[in-house]
Amino acid sequence: MDTDKPHIMLVEDEIHLARGICFNLEEEGCRVSHFESGEKALDALEMEHFDLVILDVMLPGKDGFEVCKAVRSLDARVPILMLTARSEDADRVSGLESGADDYLTKPFNLMEFLLRVKGMLRRSSWYRPDPVEEGYSFGDNEVYLLSYRARTAQGEIDLTEMEVRVLSLFFRKEGEIVPRSELLESVWGYSSDTETRTLDNFVMRLRRYFEPDPGKPVHFQTVRGVGYRFNRKR
Repeated sequence: MDTDKPHIMLVEDEIHLARGICFNLEEEGCRVSHFESGEKALDALEMEHFDLVILDVMLPGKDGFEVCKAVRSLDARVPILMLTARSEDADRVSGLESGADDYLTKPFNLMEFLLRVKGMLRRSSWYRPDPVEEGYSFGDNEVYLLSYRARTAQGEIDLTEMEVRVLSLFFRKEGEIVPRSELLESVWGYSSDTETRTLDNFVMRLRRYFEPDPGKPVHFQTVRGVGYRFNRKR
């Protein structure tokens, strides 16, 4: 077994689709473990580490939203890509609120899917093992990027890989306007012309964690028509 290959968990009950995904990911140099139900996937996650979880929403037994929440309780960091046949915004938001980092609507373009997976698998360039770190403070919050955790007014929380990537970029560019295209490209691996609501829903998640009043953000501010700006001070 090649432990250098990224290990991907695929939770998908449509066998033909799952076979195609497994084949293409293995051709790209990944190792894939396929599960047809969320329950079996969660059992495996208790025993083994995965670099990415690809999770269908419509599953027998527990649905993808329930499984996503359970994955997050077992592994706070692992990136999660949800696959959905639904096109309603509410379902996409539900996936991101459950702890997913991105979503793709079926049927999807294979090249787009593979690019998305590569973007989510890319390790953060600032990462160092066994760090001794100082927290990054703003408002009532303290964020520890290297150990994927934060202290907030609501208590201590674990951060996902993708949340840490977004925060890292905002902290580096404190006070600057960060275009949507730069955030999508650097964090998710999107091409600069991609239209998606993932980023907006993701920023809403950060506001719920860190803002005194998420409806009136003082730290993670929207710059209409351009992107976002992070302000450390209130």
